[in-house]
Amino acid sequence: MYDIIGDIHGQAKELELLLEQLGYRRNGGSFTHETRQVIFLGDFIDRGDHQRGVLDIVRPMVDQRGAYAVMGNHEYNAIAYFTEKPEGGFLRDRSEKNASQHEKFLAAFDSRPEEWREVIDWFKTLPLWLDLDGLRIVHACWDGEYIRKIQVAHGGDSHLSDALLFASADKANWQHAAIETLLKGKEILLPGGQSFTDKDGHTRHEIRVRWWSANKTYRSSYFGPASALTHIPDDEITGDHMVEYGRSEKPVFFGHYWLEGDPAILAPNVACVDYSGAKPGGKLVAYRWDGEQELKSSNFAYVERDSCSNLNAD
Repeated sequence: MYDIIGDIHGQAKELELLLEQLGYRRNGGSFTHETRQVIFLGDFIDRGDHQRGVLDIVRPMVDQRGAYAVMGNHEYNAIAYFTEKPEGGFLRDRSEKNASQHEKFLAAFDSRPEEWREVIDWFKTLPLWLDLDGLRIVHACWDGEYIRKIQVAHGGDSHLSDALLFASADKANWQHAAIETLLKGKEILLPGGQSFTDKDGHTRHEIRVRWWSANKTYRSSYFGPASALTHIPDDEITGDHMVEYGRSEKPVFFGHYWLEGDPAILAPNVACVDYSGAKPGGKLVAYRWDGEQELKSSNFAYVERDSCSNLNAD
């Protein structure tokens, strides 16, 4: 059975404590469990102070098959930031804004270019989604149509091939929208030029939505930190912006959305396990899945971010 862990963002000590709480123990340089495996939901890097510490925990678990992992948008962005375009420049522009977003990750590998390259190569081994026996895993949004389209166009695989990477870097291609959806979620434009300020201080004209359920207004469709909710208009939405994900589908797990409060399922077969673990007062969260097709809020486990404030991790 699986323990599904949300976005870590450089919080190595919290990850270590959560694994220990779940019954994992160090064994030959890797955390293992006698009867369970972890599934990591990506976003290992950026934000936190212990980038290398997180990778030193996660990579041996994945490489020794004690865990699965999917790619998050931060790993995708790191790959694009690293990758040169044939005509010059990089797939992700090395602007001041983008460099700032990657600041902690880049600093961890400063003066270590070969290690940086090797980590980027490892990121590229991570699948974009997992469709396992009894459950599904994706970083932000399970869009079956885009998944099928990627499989048909890119060899039936769930990995970020070079062809898919370069195609997705061009906003004119459908691959760009596909990767944006799977790794960042469904977004819709707010009406009348309205906007709000996100958790990083950026002005947003689009909102991420509850893609698995039908909601009639922008506010009821909004999915993200509750602190922004009052800035979202309650106007009615027109058009189809959701994903067809019925209650008879396998349980699906994702991270990405910086939720707040006590972890709880979103629908009988839908759960998010990102509860702002990189933010003071947030939680690094896991869901303990034992094969159930109807999820239970009582199966969440977590470590409070502040519980590690006086502890160090290399």
